[in-house]
Order: sequence, then C-alpha cells, then structure tokens
Amino acid sequence: MKKQNNKIRIAVQNQGRLREPSLDFLRTLGLKFKDNQRELITMCTNADVEIIYVRNSDIPDYISSDVADYGIVGENVLIEKKSDLKIVKRLGFGLCSLVLAAPKKSKIKNIYDLEDERIATTYSNTLKNFLRKKKINASIVNVQGSVEVCPSVNLSDAICDITQSGATLRENGLKILEKILDSEAILVSKNSFGKSRTLEFEKLLINI
Repeated sequence: MKKQNNKIRIAVQNQGRLREPSLDFLRTLGLKFKDNQRELITMCTNADVEIIYVRNSDIPDYISSDVADYGIVGENVLIEKKSDLKIVKRLGFGLCSLVLAAPKKSKIKNIYDLEDERIATTYSNTLKNFLRKKKINASIVNVQGSVEVCPSVNLSDAICDITQSGATLRENGLKILEKILDSEAILVSKNSFGKSRTLEFEKLLINI
C-alpha cells in the first residue's frame, strides 16, 4: 500500500473502540468523507487527504514505513511498540488504563505476590519493563484477545490488560492490583511539524 500520490494519508483503526471517535475528530477539522466500513481507503471530497483503515497495532508501523503520514492510535500501543513517532496531538478520547489484575479469591494481594507467577498479556514489552523496574520475577504468557479469561482456564495466575471502567475485570472475578499507565488516543507522525507536504493538514490542526 505504498503511497503513489502526494495526498496526505491518515491511518485509523479499522474496527474497535477508536474507529468512530477518530473519524469524528477528522470531521471536526472540516474534512468531508463517506464512511464505508467495507472500504480500505476513503478519499476526502474537500481536501487532498485520504484515510486508510488498518489494524490498531499496525498503525505505528505504517507511519514508520512511510505508508501513512499520520495515524490515530492508543498511546498504549505506541509505548508497547517502543516507537519514537512524534505525538502531534493528544485527542482526549479512548481513555483507558493498563493494569495488573488477579482473581479476587487468589493468594495474590499485591504486585509483589506475582513473584514466580504467570501473567497473561498482549502488552509483553510494557509488562516486562514494569516487572524489571519493580524487580519482580514472573513468567509472561503472550496472548491475543480475551486476556481476562486466562486465570479461569488456568493459563495464568494474573493478567496485564487494558481497562476503561473495570467492569469486564469484575465480571470475570478479577481485582486490580496496580495501574501501570494511563492511555488515550493520540495523533502521531514520523515527520517534524511543518513539513511542506503535510502543512495543509497541520494548519487544520492548529485551528482547533
């Protein structure tokens, strides 16, 4: 999907909780486009801007590879990817936290009880850094999706996952041990602010 034109390309989540708020944000900039969930690329009708829909975790890679100029992604993804992309703007939606949690009835009462235990997560890099700072030796179990069910099926003793209200954790009999970080949706870019190719779009950002 390498760019073949000089249009500004913005990558957004193809499905999930950030998709609609991301598109709403782009509309606040005055961009006009049709949202067809079957299309991979949407052309704006009033500006040289196109929107591409990709998997959330792939957005930083698309920008780093110059496939897209900008992306809207959760800050937690940027941290997990250890990406050095520039945060152009914090967007104030998609608020959530990455937390450590364990079954309410387990012997794990605080993070130091995780010593020699198994922790299931999608965010292995972030968790590894946290455990190293806290000098906790634990096994990391890498999973994709449905992390909260891992303790109940004996795949792990605890989990490290994203939560918004904590409701899903409570529904699965889990209690939060500690918050690792807070996250929100951010607009990111590889290039420095003011590059001529993206100046038109950046002028829109300045005005909101």
